[in-house]
Amino acid sequence: MSAGLFGLLDDVAVLARMAAASVDDIGAAAGRATAKAAGVVIDDTAVTPQYVHGIAAERELPIIKRIAIGSLRNKLLFILPAALLISQFVPWLLTPILMLGATYLCYEGAEKAFAAVFHRGGHDKPKPVAERGQDAEKFMVTGAIRTDFILSAEIMVIALNEVTDQAFLPRLIILAVVAVVITAAVYGVVAGIVKMDDIGLSLTERTSRFSRRVGRGLVVAMPKLLSALSAVGTVAMLWVGGHILLLGTDTLGWHAPYGVVHHAEEAVHSIQGVGAVLAWLVNTAASAVVGLAVGALVVVVVHLVQRIKGHSRQPH
Repeated sequence: MSAGLFGLLDDVAVLARMAAASVDDIGAAAGRATAKAAGVVIDDTAVTPQYVHGIAAERELPIIKRIAIGSLRNKLLFILPAALLISQFVPWLLTPILMLGATYLCYEGAEKAFAAVFHRGGHDKPKPVAERGQDAEKFMVTGAIRTDFILSAEIMVIALNEVTDQAFLPRLIILAVVAVVITAAVYGVVAGIVKMDDIGLSLTERTSRFSRRVGRGLVVAMPKLLSALSAVGTVAMLWVGGHILLLGTDTLGWHAPYGVVHHAEEAVHSIQGVGAVLAWLVNTAASAVVGLAVGALVVVVVHLVQRIKGHSRQPH
């Protein structure tokens, strides 16, 4: 009996080690998947603070909380089941869907880049809430959650593409972890950003000279932080979008574009000490150039279609 008991305990120990290894694998895979979606995450973080523009300070955090809950609902109840069904039954669709999302990323990035260069207003910047009437808050939250759905879909599909080799249950757990972690990170950072100026103003009213100086610094830094975050988000969108397109074309059988980048990486990788960094920079720069080129092409096509539609609606 004791032998049987020790055998059972040994089996339990083996199962425990296997479970721990599985948890480690899931954690590592979730980390990789989250990192791959970083470009869209940065853009999501840059866009969201604009939605509380013109809102009373006491309503900012409750509204961000509502948007965060809507974002998590988007990911867990709608996007996650659809992504899992696609990966389980029609996995060949994943690469085209990923490339379609990447093209949208390139388009958004190119639009923002051109807007910055030619000093035009961003097309997705919402109007102040004061200009929207009595249902402004509900309207704003609904619009923010709708925009978040597009970004969340891109994040989840990018993450899914990193874990397609996992079984169904680990894949489900990993994507659920990614959804929760990314939502918490994005809206936690957003909450900190939108309250930065309020904290700064509060510090300027303190008696301490140091506190007043820090407060003024925070108030001055807020617009610069949002501007820097927006610029980083734009570059990240072009880089991530271009990289996905390069990998996607290679997966679908057109090897030349990615082959050129890969050969360039190999050429600098052998440089002593900085080879790995240079290889990463080559890949990133090439991906960003591809993203900008594809995005610019889509921008031209979209504007031509809009112009044609505008002419067709004019009375003859």
